[in-house]
Amino acid sequence: MRRSRHNALRDSGLGQITDAVSIRERPAAVEDRAVPGHWEGDLIFGTHNSQIATLVERHTRYVMLAKVDSKDTETVINRYLYV
Repeated sequence: MRRSRHNALRDSGLGQITDAVSIRERPAAVEDRAVPGHWEGDLIFGTHNSQIATLVERHTRYVMLAKVDSKDTETVINRYLYV
């Protein structure tokens, strides 16, 4: 649907993360990487509608990559569980 350039999506709430928590609010133990077991996840988008899920252990910097078929939340989380 076409919209005028003055009609911003942020005004209607679309495209916004609800109840977002800043990364600056994480505990100090996670920040200094002293304790192993803290993981960070991300989703990388490629060409032709391809996605790769990444998991990085913050202490050892161990990386796991998994190709996912869809970018919806349930598919990505299920892929993380079975990497």
